[in-house]
Amino acid sequence: MNDDRTTRHLAFHDTERAVVAMEIDYPDGSDTGWHAHPRAQLLYAIQGVMIVRSQAGSWVVPPNRAVWLVGGLEHEVRMCGEVKIRTVFIDPTVSAALPGDNCVIAVSPLLRELIVAAVAIPLDYPAGGRDERLMQLLLDELRLLDVLPLHLPMPRDVRLRTVCRHLIAHPENEETAQGWARRLGITPKTVHRLFASQTGLTFGQWRQQARLLFALERLASGARIIDVAYDSGYASQSAFTAMFRRHFGLPPSDFYR
Repeated sequence: MNDDRTTRHLAFHDTERAVVAMEIDYPDGSDTGWHAHPRAQLLYAIQGVMIVRSQAGSWVVPPNRAVWLVGGLEHEVRMCGEVKIRTVFIDPTVSAALPGDNCVIAVSPLLRELIVAAVAIPLDYPAGGRDERLMQLLLDELRLLDVLPLHLPMPRDVRLRTVCRHLIAHPENEETAQGWARRLGITPKTVHRLFASQTGLTFGQWRQQARLLFALERLASGARIIDVAYDSGYASQSAFTAMFRRHFGLPPSDFYR
């Protein structure tokens, strides 16, 4: 098998087995480049944080989380820290009961061990044996997944995408929907309607989600919580921590532990 990172996955698409797993490691700051897989993919890192981007939006994937990507989705992955990826490729014929859309999921201790064990299984594992039963159990665990709010959807409207790109680059920006409407030459009602219909979020919810994902990326790089709080547009560390706890159920200092 070719060991080049850009082509290693190809053999995992050509196998007759419906579920296969691969391991691959990346240095800090590297990225995969834009690509797509014909199979659905469970992308999981036992170490490091992944930033996954697509035209539909982006996801921050910390340890103990994984991202489910439907087959054919063009995406790229950027690495925060040294990232050790353990990924599962699943044929669409057996993934009907699995998520129909891209999402981040919680990884249970059992699912983690199944993924780690799966990468050691050869591509041509025999049908009916221990290896196939392990892969089937992995699928069973995936069907019990909990979807997590770590997705930042991008609207289709060109005007709103301009707003979103600015807020991603400048999460501290406090411009209101009314202010953006004036800039764009449309009504505030139109801004609110388009955000709701194209992202499923209000303008305020989308901006908070953008700030959360920015904060997760900064925290993964080792930035101080107080610096992340101010850079995310919060007036104090305590206000940022309270928001973070409401969203994730724990303070930012504990998120990557």
